[in-house]
Amino acid sequence: MTDQVSERPSPKPSGAGRSVRPLDGPDRLILRELIRDARTSIRSLADRVHISRANAYARVERLVADGVITGFSAQIAHERAGLRTSAYVSLSIEQNSWREVSARLGRLPYVEHVSMLGADFDVLVLVRAPDNAALRDLVLDRIQSIPGVQTTRTWLVFDELPGPGAAWS
Repeated sequence: MTDQVSERPSPKPSGAGRSVRPLDGPDRLILRELIRDARTSIRSLADRVHISRANAYARVERLVADGVITGFSAQIAHERAGLRTSAYVSLSIEQNSWREVSARLGRLPYVEHVSMLGADFDVLVLVRAPDNAALRDLVLDRIQSIPGVQTTRTWLVFDELPGPGAAWS
């Protein structure tokens, strides 16, 4: 299946501390097109959204400056990249340990995404590993040894639907 590997754009103002302008129809179309193909040219983007190249360029720059676009991505075929085992790992953690736990999770190999949740568990981690042995080592030896982690539960992923950007379609 595919996933996105983000690359941060060059340092620019993130828009933090100020309100972001509401997105209009062309902004949403631009986001949908960039999610579909982050390598698309401004010319092609303008043609698909039916606006001028100057307008498309200005809108993309504004979306980056406002922090709406935080990076541009490549989609990865995980199996072809040697990551044949995917799983979601839920964690229950000690109260007030989120910052330390999330920082340590972010440094582990094969951890693709970490979310703090309001659920029966506190953290959900998406893991993509080469095989079940690497997954077992990651969960049983590395994640469970992080200070603040109380329990884990693992769900193997059998299949996935492709596709970032469903919200913008």
